[in-house]
Amino acid sequence: MKKIKDINRKPFDGETLAKLDIFEDYAEAWIPTFVMAKYEEIHIFDFFAGSGFDSSGTPGSPMRILQQIKRFIQHIFDKGTTVVFHVNEFDDDKYNELIQSCDNYLNDNQDVKNVISIRYNCRDFSELFDELYPLIKKYPSLVYLDQYGVKFLSEKYIKALENTETTDFLYFVSSSHFLRFGSTMEFQKHFNFDVEQAKKEPYKFIHRNLIKQMRDSLLKDSELKLYPFSIKKGNNIHGIIFGAKNIRAIDKFLDIAWRRAPINGDANFDIDDEGTIGQIDIFGNQRMSKKEIFSKKLEDFVKLNKIVTNKDVFIFTLSLGHTRQHGAEVIKNLKTQKALTYIGKSPKIDYKYVKKDLDIVEIKWTR
Repeated sequence: MKKIKDINRKPFDGETLAKLDIFEDYAEAWIPTFVMAKYEEIHIFDFFAGSGFDSSGTPGSPMRILQQIKRFIQHIFDKGTTVVFHVNEFDDDKYNELIQSCDNYLNDNQDVKNVISIRYNCRDFSELFDELYPLIKKYPSLVYLDQYGVKFLSEKYIKALENTETTDFLYFVSSSHFLRFGSTMEFQKHFNFDVEQAKKEPYKFIHRNLIKQMRDSLLKDSELKLYPFSIKKGNNIHGIIFGAKNIRAIDKFLDIAWRRAPINGDANFDIDDEGTIGQIDIFGNQRMSKKEIFSKKLEDFVKLNKIVTNKDVFIFTLSLGHTRQHGAEVIKNLKTQKALTYIGKSPKIDYKYVKKDLDIVEIKWTR
């Protein structure tokens, strides 16, 4: 297959590759979920697709998504699902290369071509999003967004996605821009960001702070959950905002995030200085790791409530940005310490057990 070079003639940098890896990982998790659920039609939206490849032939997001569709082609065919893939690139030259890149792939992979409906756009994102939004609301949708310019940071898009039911999204933003330009009128009309509040924390936490402010801007009864993944490039902090309502989607994303960042689960660098864990601070206290802090919080949660279920623990674990494996490990250790009890060998902290309350396990604090 011929590989089309990006017109910028530059290879992807480490930051871009980190973003693309997570984007692809999530497509790998998302596609089979809805295909196996026997939806007739699912939609993927890549609103800032680029030209398909970088100058060294490394695949960009649209090619990676096509490769993941290829990976699950037999399931897609067996279930009769149509994958509608919307790709958009505003730059004319990149757009032409994008079409050629995708068409080359589909011509070389007729099986993918038979199950996919690919829709090309060369449009301004703000106009195209409004036009395609009814489809995002109607069908199971995976939405990829990139922040190119201040206007694409708008709260408008987060709130629109909040009003959907079966939409997961990954939104890549240059978080450093919020500190640099967050107080300007141009910025504030798109996103009401409190710069002074953000400055109270170290700069490296800017992406986490952004997510916190976004969470605070949601409706009080919102079911949408937002999670950060910080990406460092030189002195700049960028990041991915993951958003979803379904706990299964959140579970899958956190699995990916912790696999990509096994120290902290939300950054491609040692954001919490885990390398200094075990050292004594100026007050004589020993610093705890992120996992140790989580373990203490989960222990306190069970202790306070006296009786909880595996579903309670599963949801609590996800709410703190940890994986089901972390939650299960803590509960098992507490049982070994005779701090709590449950029937069976496993506490069953897993979506497959708690979905529709299929296998609820009661966990009792005994100390």
